[in-house]
Amino acid sequence: MKKEQNRKRRSSIKKRYRRKNSRIFSGVLIGALFIVLVGFIGNKGVEFLFSERIVTGHDSQSMNIDLDNLYSPYAILTDVSSGNVLSECNSRDKIYPASLTKIMTEIVAIENTEDLEERITLPYEIFPPLYAQNASMAGFQPGEEVSLKDLLYGIMLPSGAECCIGFARWVAGSEEQFVSLMNEKAEELGMKRTHFSNSTGLYDPEHYSTVEDISVLLEYALKNEDFRAVFTSSRYSTQPSNEHPDGFTFYSTMFKDMDSTQVTGGEIIGGKTGYTEEAGLCLASLAQIKGKEYILVTAKANGTHETEQFHILDAIHVYDQVGEDAA
Repeated sequence: MKKEQNRKRRSSIKKRYRRKNSRIFSGVLIGALFIVLVGFIGNKGVEFLFSERIVTGHDSQSMNIDLDNLYSPYAILTDVSSGNVLSECNSRDKIYPASLTKIMTEIVAIENTEDLEERITLPYEIFPPLYAQNASMAGFQPGEEVSLKDLLYGIMLPSGAECCIGFARWVAGSEEQFVSLMNEKAEELGMKRTHFSNSTGLYDPEHYSTVEDISVLLEYALKNEDFRAVFTSSRYSTQPSNEHPDGFTFYSTMFKDMDSTQVTGGEIIGGKTGYTEEAGLCLASLAQIKGKEYILVTAKANGTHETEQFHILDAIHVYDQVGEDAA
């Protein structure tokens, strides 16, 4: 029954992309006719037509993975074991990373913590600004005593902004000082087109990255066992606290919107979503297919939390291609 459901789901996704590609083909046909018309107009028209940046790609293997027709205009697929880029589209163009930022927040927090079982109190004053900005929250309360481990899972799974600020202040004394550590780590990793101005991913014109840089970051972070454990979890229950005597459970923002994690030849095993109005729907995910791991980072798909999750559809579509193409 489950295999049949997965087959129907993949068939439905492929139909979506066939319809999307049909619309694109119609656009290409119209474009071709326009080029013929431009030929009568002169070279200036041709120069205008091809003024868009042409993507040349990076080091690649023999896979033929199509990223051009995704809902997400920015995308990059990499082989984790080799670090090779298998396919990319606008991967070095500036994006607003939204909550993909929390991948950096998480790894910097881990690398600056000796004991994840240590408990801290979340300050009252960090909450009102987050409420005012409609930031995503994990569900902790002002003055709640929580373990750093709980905060780690709260950063990644429900995308809790209060967890980011609480951990940042504990590590560095202030969010501003913590962000300096984030930018230092970005420089260390060679993320040349990235600059962070906060730990949460809330929109700021000076808070930007690229899908290529986020892919580099995720590949690095996954080498840390604590990070990998959090990133690949679908749910987590907190320890009892003064505000939640029985603890409570939160869920991954990616896994909760997936009917199945199965893709052709494997499964999606981890991911972090992101969304702001300026960033669109973003996703950094990890899949294991035929014994190998792959990272896909996409950004700026149209939609919101309330619409169909086009970034997740893109991930399923790309990983299905990997499974079909892999030897």
